[in-house]
Amino acid sequence: MEDDKKKMKKEEPKYRGFKALPFVVCNEAFEKLGTLGATSNLLVYLTTVFNMKSIAATNVSYVFNGTCNFGTLVGAFLSDTYLGRYTTLAVATLASFLGLLVLTFTAAFGSLHPVKCGANSGACGGPSGYQLAVLYTSFALLVVGASGIRSCNLAFGADQFNPKTEQGRKGIAAFFNWYYFTFTFAMMIALTVIVYIQTDVSWALGFGIPAILMLLAVVFFLIGTRLYVTVKPEGSPLTSMFQTLYVAFKKRNLKSKDAALFNHVDEDSVNSKLATSDQLRFLNKAAIMTPEDTIAADGSAADKWNLRSIQQVEELKCLINLIPIWFSGVIYYIVLGLMQTYVVFQAMQSDRHLGRGGFQIPAGTYSIFTMIGITIWIPVYDRICVPILRRFTGMRSGITLLQRMGVGLVLGLLTMVVSGLVEKERRRVALHEPTIGTVPNKGAISSMTANLLIPQLLLAGISEAFAVIGEIELFYKQFPENMRSFAGSFLFCGFAISSYLSSSVISAVEKNSDWLAEDLNKGRLDYFYYLVAGMQLANIIYFLLCAKRYNYK
Repeated sequence: MEDDKKKMKKEEPKYRGFKALPFVVCNEAFEKLGTLGATSNLLVYLTTVFNMKSIAATNVSYVFNGTCNFGTLVGAFLSDTYLGRYTTLAVATLASFLGLLVLTFTAAFGSLHPVKCGANSGACGGPSGYQLAVLYTSFALLVVGASGIRSCNLAFGADQFNPKTEQGRKGIAAFFNWYYFTFTFAMMIALTVIVYIQTDVSWALGFGIPAILMLLAVVFFLIGTRLYVTVKPEGSPLTSMFQTLYVAFKKRNLKSKDAALFNHVDEDSVNSKLATSDQLRFLNKAAIMTPEDTIAADGSAADKWNLRSIQQVEELKCLINLIPIWFSGVIYYIVLGLMQTYVVFQAMQSDRHLGRGGFQIPAGTYSIFTMIGITIWIPVYDRICVPILRRFTGMRSGITLLQRMGVGLVLGLLTMVVSGLVEKERRRVALHEPTIGTVPNKGAISSMTANLLIPQLLLAGISEAFAVIGEIELFYKQFPENMRSFAGSFLFCGFAISSYLSSSVISAVEKNSDWLAEDLNKGRLDYFYYLVAGMQLANIIYFLLCAKRYNYK
């Protein structure tokens, strides 16, 4: 009775809402400016300052980005189970600052990077073991930072508002708007101003500015500590999923056809009640009651490692049913990765002059056109395309989420075809027309304008607006409500595996052909793009088969 009174008197958190928002948003803005400012031009840094070969630099970039994304799963688990979002964010933001500081040292001190290659040098000395150790230490710290920040930032910002009140719901919506605004703004600044400073002024200054911005992120985050609502960790929903799998395996020899299934729904659960489905029926065995199973006073299973409710089984099925769709996204992300890696190499060996002046657009800046494609297309799609489609389909969203993803996959295929055609032309001009210079340790610069790379980047952005945003919404709506924070980590894991897969494909192609030569003019990058286009075609067929079998929650 005493415990019940304590529960009833449980204090409502003191939501500070918009008072806490400036500190959260400033932390978010400076963190994004710092991280993106340092990593968006990483490929150029590895090839020009650390004298890495294009293949090696690309693989390092893929592994780094993949580990950052995969780490969000670990970050989300630690946050939900042990640390809480506030502590996770505090540790992660500090780790990111230290990582950027060490990365700045690799550029500022000559002993921490190889001697610069000359314009006519035949072979450039690579980095020593000690230099690589310092570089990879900075990457490791950045991975720790990204793992915690990416998995907790959105949820922590939403925690500052009361979701039960109208004002709180408006505050959450406002925070999401500010979140995506700061992300886009940070990406624009990182790909223009900071990349220019790194390439044309000083790498040390170009990394030092992001490090200072990250230090400001740490300061702003800590200043707002007294205003924050800090939600205590209540355990990861992944634990519940593992329990269901374990019990289903443990009871695998039982027959579920006519057995009584335990059907209990926790009154405090935020999850929608799910009907029993015929899919993956072997998992239903986890809900079969045996004489050994006991029920607690609140109606739940006394031992969660011996008995699961059919509701918990259906929640696991929601996750498993999404895995085939998720895997299709993994293959698709290869396209987006290439738009951030080999497009940079193409730009380096193309004419990047702006007009007739001497100013050259930094090679790493061209990726901004993917962001521009997303930014322009989203309002066009939302305000023009959806109302038109709604008239034909009668659906509020115009088309289903799987149809939206399918359109994105097709556009991804077209992106690769266009990329191949542009590269074929760039190479032809480089081999048969006068060149305009050379890139140290690479080759001649084609007189073809790098602006011809813009259409494929815009197409990739529109493709991403269809496929990735559609996938995010699909995960948000189809995951159990208590796993929606994990849904983001699930998406990031897809990016991670895609990065590792891309690295493996590039290594295999490099070992068995000369398509990916250090000098693009001597290779056949266009053939590689067509190979990836073939992979996307097979992926579209696979996706259509999965989409046909998928049942919405």
